[in-house]
Amino acid sequence: MSDIEIGDDRAAGRLEAVGDGEVVGHIEYFVLDSAGHALVPVHAIVEPAHEGKGIAGSLARELYGIARREGVAVAPLCPYVAKWAERHPDEAPAADPGLLLAAKDWLRAHPERF
Repeated sequence: MSDIEIGDDRAAGRLEAVGDGEVVGHIEYFVLDSAGHALVPVHAIVEPAHEGKGIAGSLARELYGIARREGVAVAPLCPYVAKWAERHPDEAPAADPGLLLAAKDWLRAHPERF
């Protein structure tokens, strides 16, 4: 993992893991501004040739790190990120159920985004 760099493209809603000049994994997310400010991961994808190297976990950890630095919550709709959060409660505080509901409502209202 030492040759992988993680960058946040907030405008595109993508947290990307880049290795050797190519994107090897990413988390797609949106910023929820209603019902409390939160980062909402929707999909985590790692290219098949790079699976099993801890990339998805590193992306999830960085997403929670960004949220912590910005003082906002994470409302994980992505199944992988939700499972990662369950396994790392010290790094990933549980999301408020109302925030998760608001994130699901936003996603239903904007199906073109994902």
